Amino acid sequence: MPSKPSKSLESFPNPSPRRDYLIRMQIPEFTCLCPKTGQPDFATLFLDYVPDRKCVELKSLKLYIWSYRNEGAFHEAVTNRICDDLVKLLAPRFLRLAARFYVRGGIFTSVVAEHRKKGWKPAPGLELEPIDERQSTR
Repeated sequence: MPSKPSKSLESFPNPSPRRDYLIRMQIPEFTCLCPKTGQPDFATLFLDYVPDRKCVELKSLKLYIWSYRNEGAFHEAVTNRICDDLVKLLAPRFLRLAARFYVRGGIFTSVVAEHRKKGWKPAPGLELEPIDERQSTR
């Protein structure tokens, strides 16, 4: 049976909850619709997180991201909504979501939303480099 878009995110237990480690994802096929024109907006999402007790299950993340394809959303709103949904599911030690939208009307837009668990500090050697220092594949 073919997969369908879904707002249902799933998680699984962190296999190494005692260790701070960074999970880094690049999601190059995000699309939503401009709420003003109805035209498609395309973005690459960069997701970095340090899990606490849970990790996001990748197929559910793929279907969740796909669920925005036919929704109208401002860049700022959709980036923060995805960040909030992931934080609600995972309660991570750290999570950063950066959305780099492709040019629209001569303007590139990037939106970065971040969460840190209260009182958490990265373990020595764990680099949480800013998104701007990372390379995009586009």
